[in-house]
Amino acid sequence: MALLTLDEAKAQLNITTVTHDVELQAYVDSVTAMVEWYVGPVENRAVSETVSGRGPTLCLTHVPVVSLTSFTPVLTGGAALAVSDVTVDLPTGVVRRLNGAAFCGGPWTAAYTAGRGSVPPTLNLAGRMMVQHLWRTQQGPGRPGLGGADDFDVTQPVPGFGYAVPNRVLQLLQPYRLPPGVA
Repeated sequence: MALLTLDEAKAQLNITTVTHDVELQAYVDSVTAMVEWYVGPVENRAVSETVSGRGPTLCLTHVPVVSLTSFTPVLTGGAALAVSDVTVDLPTGVVRRLNGAAFCGGPWTAAYTAGRGSVPPTLNLAGRMMVQHLWRTQQGPGRPGLGGADDFDVTQPVPGFGYAVPNRVLQLLQPYRLPPGVA
């Protein structure tokens, strides 16, 4: 499951030849990281991380979560918890014990799948538009524009990406943005 395929990018740019496939694939590959920086994992991936704390909740850092695979103690003699003993709020990654008890006896290694299960059409479109924007900047003023002319150059700075993300792409990503406090 990919955010965007080479064929989808070529369709967005109205490219029907294989002349630019290698170069265009680099753009397709880079767009996933840019989109996921803003909205979290889109493509499903296995994650293993150490979580600890005392209290009613623990937080997984790669959200959204598709499923929790295991929850095992790191230390010898640590409190073992079965996956069936906890619940995970999938959009936020907040883990709670089903019996309402506080977490103690950690830290634990949480193994889980982060991502979206399937790519929402809006995120795919954002990826297509991002490739189109980046491709247009690569073409330069003296080369024929592939992908059509419009006002794509209207951007605002995005931390970590400067002016690389057009406003219309940011607007498509907005409903899927990470919750506050998640990096």
